[in-house]
Amino acid sequence: MVKKKRTYPALVLFFLSPVIGELLSGSAPPAEFFQPLGFIMLAVLYGGGAVLAREVVFRWNKGWPSLLALAAAYGVAEEGLMCKSFFDPAWMDLGPLADYGRWLGVNWVWAFELTVYHAVFSIVIPIALVNLLFPDRRRNRWMPSWGLWMLLALWIANGVIIFYLISEYRPPAEHLLIAAAATAGLCILAWRLPRRDFSPKPNPRDACRPRLLLVLGFAGPATLFVLVWLLPHTGIHPAFVALAVALLAAVFTWAIPVLTTRPGCSDKHKLALIAGALAFFIVLSPLQEWDKARSDNTAGMSVVGLAVLVMLLWLGHRIRQRQKKGR
Repeated sequence: MVKKKRTYPALVLFFLSPVIGELLSGSAPPAEFFQPLGFIMLAVLYGGGAVLAREVVFRWNKGWPSLLALAAAYGVAEEGLMCKSFFDPAWMDLGPLADYGRWLGVNWVWAFELTVYHAVFSIVIPIALVNLLFPDRRRNRWMPSWGLWMLLALWIANGVIIFYLISEYRPPAEHLLIAAAATAGLCILAWRLPRRDFSPKPNPRDACRPRLLLVLGFAGPATLFVLVWLLPHTGIHPAFVALAVALLAAVFTWAIPVLTTRPGCSDKHKLALIAGALAFFIVLSPLQEWDKARSDNTAGMSVVGLAVLVMLLWLGHRIRQRQKKGR
């Protein structure tokens, strides 16, 4: 029974990551997300990637900077090597970005956006939520080494299947080599980055207010949405949009760890930041269901947004109860 409890966080993360990364975002609405074969492949892709990233960072004894680097590597691997959306001019979700920002056979604005999105919403936020859900397991392994190697093999095999089945497009070999090199480079960066270990003394007066973190969390994806999907309609050069996305990622990569590790910062503050980021997609979920311009079946997106909201409220209640008990 004890051994089973050790794997609970990994199991929850395995299914939570695709829920946040694909279902809540509307990329795969309920009718598509819950198809048995598709669900399994998404769970292996997203959940497997999140579990691998968490466990590797833990075994390397690294911190959040290394996790962010591995999360970015995941984004490049998924969209560059498996789905090939970084290079496919006819990728189904590109919309106006099919022509905007394409240069040398690469969808640059799309690539920058998806790398940032996957790093944050597919990897980092699900891991952070599971840490909040299982606080007593934060400093422990979630999987045995043999299980991790099996998961890696399954994740790679799943990626090969996605490469051949998701579209008929085949990128030039040099594009795949560049994506592979970028993935490897980010993994090496994660390994080489120093651990940032904060041990602040509790002092609630020094912590950021949860409401401020809630607003900051919401501002991140909202700004990314404006940059990628609204700003191109102004006619601004794509290079400026790509640079702005990179700058946004750099600012939040620096600001968020600083704000959430200030003296007095607790799980309540971290949840506020996460809730703010997810709130953007919660608000967007009914709008996606009512969007008549979408050709796919978006029925149930309002329920998805409501379910995630209830989960966040429930987790907030659990955290408050823990704090009252002094845990």
